[in-house]
Amino acid sequence: MIPQLGRFADCGFLLLRLTVGIVFISSGWAHLKDPEGRGKSIGMGKASTMFLGTAEVAGSLGVMFGVLTQLAALGLILIMLGAIEKKIAVWHTGFWGEKNSGWHYDLMLVVMSLVIMLTDGGRWVLMK
Repeated sequence: MIPQLGRFADCGFLLLRLTVGIVFISSGWAHLKDPEGRGKSIGMGKASTMFLGTAEVAGSLGVMFGVLTQLAALGLILIMLGAIEKKIAVWHTGFWGEKNSGWHYDLMLVVMSLVIMLTDGGRWVLMK
């Protein structure tokens, strides 16, 4: 419809990568800052929570800076699929959930990370 906007695709991919990265790095940092308390709130042990936090921080840095972008995005997808599975199968949370705590948010992050993975994050990356 507006073909001239295509020249801004790499800018859009960069903004997408930064947004996904900010979301995951803040979540990962929360896991690492208080792994015991955070683990209790999500039904995981301290070591598992620390592993999850480290994976989220590493994946978010990879996505934001464009270092092994596809691998980083795949890791974030797997993390979010685990979160969705827990919300559906263990906590029996609906799509919207109570007080907007459903798995719709997690699904959006899966799709956003999938776009990053399929496009390799665009051209503005540090390392392919």
